[in-house]
Amino acid sequence: MITRRFALLLALGVPLPALLPSPWLLTAAVLALAGGAAVLDVLVAAPLTAVTLRRSGTETVWLGGSASTTLTVANTATRPMWLRLRDRWVPSAGADATEHRLNLLAGEEREVTTTLTPTRHGNRPAVRVTLRSYGPLGLAYRQRRQRWNDEITPAWTLRVLPRFPSRRLLPEKLAKLRVFDGAVVTRGRGQGTEFDALREYVVGDDVRSIDWRASARTHDVMVRTWRPERDRRVVCVLDTGRTSAARIGDEPRLDAAIDAALLLAVLASKADDRVDLLAVDSQVRARVEGGGHRTKLPRLISSMASLEPALVETDFGPAASDLLRRGHKRALVVIFSALDAAPIIEGLLPMLGRLTTRHRVVLASVRDPETEQLARLGDEATADDVHLAAAAELALAERGRVRALLVQQGVLVVDEPREAFASKVSDVYLMLKAAGRL
Repeated sequence: MITRRFALLLALGVPLPALLPSPWLLTAAVLALAGGAAVLDVLVAAPLTAVTLRRSGTETVWLGGSASTTLTVANTATRPMWLRLRDRWVPSAGADATEHRLNLLAGEEREVTTTLTPTRHGNRPAVRVTLRSYGPLGLAYRQRRQRWNDEITPAWTLRVLPRFPSRRLLPEKLAKLRVFDGAVVTRGRGQGTEFDALREYVVGDDVRSIDWRASARTHDVMVRTWRPERDRRVVCVLDTGRTSAARIGDEPRLDAAIDAALLLAVLASKADDRVDLLAVDSQVRARVEGGGHRTKLPRLISSMASLEPALVETDFGPAASDLLRRGHKRALVVIFSALDAAPIIEGLLPMLGRLTTRHRVVLASVRDPETEQLARLGDEATADDVHLAAAAELALAERGRVRALLVQQGVLVVDEPREAFASKVSDVYLMLKAAGRL
């Protein structure tokens, strides 16, 4: 195939014979000369079958961060290669540059680095590497079909984990957890505690914690120490239905729920509690359960990465039935959803009675401040403003009615704006753990 350089050569060479008395023969000679040069150029160009590609680099990155991948291009031919390479990714991968020009000697390898700044979480794959081999004159090039380029492209997928801005709160929450642990040991046995160890009595210990049998065996005064109960079960239920697609500020409601669920999961894992995940809309989208604390948390974070809002009505029935079918061990069930009447009253409310009898249930919802702003009327309100305010008041009233129904069923409701949402959910967990109500 010819290049722009060949077209420029013709544009400059063909008009010259027109200035002579007999231009046609000379014009044909110029065209033949240019065509011969292009044919010779494409014959000298190195074959694309001599190119081998392999890829390496970062496989996982948090949303908001950057990753780099390296494409190694090797020339296995016995002659130099002038190569033009296009490394295409999906648009949401945020590739900084896709086209590169390489001059490779025989047997030489060259690395091409691409920086990726993804704009969405989930899997962001490399699409295709397209190759062109140019001749030394740059008049023509070799390029094969798209199917061949697809076959030689090394597969690579960047796993983009969801945004986790509330991780900045982890030191504060862990400090509260450590204070709570120390307070329990100092206070002695209480609700939500279990036996830890025996130690020698020191001045200031509660005499009620003395173990007289152990003291008789060791001929020294021994006291029992207690610690908060471990191995409690926390289940995060994420609503990925239509209400999760509503935007709170500049992000979907689902992203705010994922952020709060991540903070809760990390905090509970640090407290040696077991964390499970269930993401549902009209069907189960993700399920993570079983495994140890160290292996489960990475699986849970990775499963959240692929979650996207689905424009369907959420059916909480299968999720509630699944929670009721499991063992009789009590768990903290945190449902991240909107205080919307349709999915809660029709899908969740009929099963809440049995669910709250078996487990401690918390419903966490992100409050939209824009609705509250629309409900306020200014001094110069128009008729349109009055209608908007009435609709906003109706939505707030319905939200309040749903909240009252949930509280009546024994559900703890967290209804906070985006900025305080993740922190409040974790505080509720710490409060329940301190009170031994998990």
